[in-house]
Amino acid sequence: MKRTGFLGWLLWVGSGAVAVGSAVECPDSAVSVPQEPRPNVILVFVDDLGWPDLPAFGEDRVRTPAIDRLASEGIVFEQFYVNSPICSPSRVAISTGQYPQRWSITSFLDSAANNRRRGMADWLDPRAPMLPRILQAAGYATGHFGKWHMGGQRDVDAAPPITDYGFDESLTNFEGMGPKLLPLTMRPGWDEPRRIWEDAERLGGPVQWRMRSTITGGFVDAAMDFIARAEASGKPFYVNLWPDDVHGPWFPSVANWRGKTPDNYRAVLEEMDAQFAPLFDYIRSRPHLRDNTLILLCSDNGADPKTIDRRPWPLRGCKGTLYEGGIRSPLIVWGPGRIANGRAGSRNATSLLTAMDLVPSLLRLAGVDAPEDVAFDGQDLLDTLLGRTADSRLAPVFFGRPPDFKEFAGMADLPDLAMREDRWKLLCNADGRQIELFDVETDPTESRNLADSMPLRARAMAKRVVEWNQAIAP
Repeated sequence: MKRTGFLGWLLWVGSGAVAVGSAVECPDSAVSVPQEPRPNVILVFVDDLGWPDLPAFGEDRVRTPAIDRLASEGIVFEQFYVNSPICSPSRVAISTGQYPQRWSITSFLDSAANNRRRGMADWLDPRAPMLPRILQAAGYATGHFGKWHMGGQRDVDAAPPITDYGFDESLTNFEGMGPKLLPLTMRPGWDEPRRIWEDAERLGGPVQWRMRSTITGGFVDAAMDFIARAEASGKPFYVNLWPDDVHGPWFPSVANWRGKTPDNYRAVLEEMDAQFAPLFDYIRSRPHLRDNTLILLCSDNGADPKTIDRRPWPLRGCKGTLYEGGIRSPLIVWGPGRIANGRAGSRNATSLLTAMDLVPSLLRLAGVDAPEDVAFDGQDLLDTLLGRTADSRLAPVFFGRPPDFKEFAGMADLPDLAMREDRWKLLCNADGRQIELFDVETDPTESRNLADSMPLRARAMAKRVVEWNQAIAP
């Protein structure tokens, strides 16, 4: 695999810069005071993992001991939202701290023709305020390992490489520019493995073909190698580990093949967990990493409807919809040396957070200021993430439906817009009609529409979300 060298590492201090790793001179003393090591961050962004699909969130038909241990040693958040119910815009939001509509990415990136038809860009503008770029400029080693899907897919082959967004190194799948792992599939009864997404070889290389059931392990291996080299160089690191598990098609190992789609989905989830374990154990077993690394694990959107077989499903909707099943994500935050004393193994069932909030929060964790010309839609909720407070974001959070998901998974006339503020969740169409209002604290299944019994609140919230949509629409 081709590797690029780390950039020179500088820490912003006011308007000047000092070399990180050297001693800082005290102005009134000849004594040099070494800087406290800056924290490392690993963001694990699982693909199409439903909110209830982990044992930590209620699932009793899978075994995920590696993730379960993260939860038992960290904090589980039950009111965490991603900013879109579909892949590409959700990834934009968690990377930039801004609504993805600001960058004309409102659904999954597809062919150039389909992107134009939906009024979308072909890739994320490299000028977007990327968290890794800000950290890279402050001296962090930055690596992306896994799915990208923010440019470079189908026939879109002029997109920037992933390293143009602030990463020293990258390794991706079939939806990104640069070195990649591509999947071989195998199931009982086949004579030999088959290739899928073979055309992705044109989107950069080198390319390695690997069994789909082990690709997460390939990304983990690359991330661990990167982390080891960052350690050796004395740099803090920021790592995206974004597997394309547990997205379909679902091809667990032949030995673990279970037949029906929901069962194969659970098999893939269990095998993904096992492939995470070496990385989690590596961090945990080294005191200097264990005490100074924050691991965050969440999902990019709700579950694929083909994997939902429980009745009743604990949340309404699924991937592609603005109901809770499409936008509420599991979140686990692990960091023994960073989270508040007494909070290990705890749950936070009340604090409202979004993926956009991670960017300003992680910048404060790293002690890095954002560029002066950047305004985030996310809010700094670091103290909540670390268990020091139970604060929620102060501003409401707004959502827009992907333009091509008006009908999906047997559901028709799906709402265009949604808004969550405090305990209230409102959904409506872009013209402010067809209002649904729910108290999601007492009714997380969104089964009791309160719009008629609370007309003033319903109309006021509908007005705000419509105005937001009109102001932010690309």
